[in-house]
Amino acid sequence: MPWTPPLEADALTTLLSKVQQWTPFDGNALLDDVGAVLDDVVPPKEDLDVLAQRLRGHLMQLVNIAVTAEAGDKDPEADRLIRQAHTVRAEAMPDDHRRAVGHLRRLGWTVNELLERLVAANCLREAA
Repeated sequence: MPWTPPLEADALTTLLSKVQQWTPFDGNALLDDVGAVLDDVVPPKEDLDVLAQRLRGHLMQLVNIAVTAEAGDKDPEADRLIRQAHTVRAEAMPDDHRRAVGHLRRLGWTVNELLERLVAANCLREAA
């Protein structure tokens, strides 16, 4: 049965807004950001907030993919990583540079582990 759009203007406006806000999954950008925070070279202080924002976005996308694919229902490890993603994503960025880098690295590890789990569960193809 073909999809028919909703007839109500409010529903169409909401749908349009969601489509306009959608960002396609970019595995290369994800791997670049994870690499930037997990590298031996510490990112400069002025880049920390931008990297944190991007990593949180990657986590949100991966969690949405996992939930849509019901990965957490099928795989206890995926469920644990989804919960971990929610926790680390909600944490505020520390003011102290050393702690902020530690927070970024936790974000990066969580992104990387969830990506690997989703690839292993056939929810995603490898990013690169």
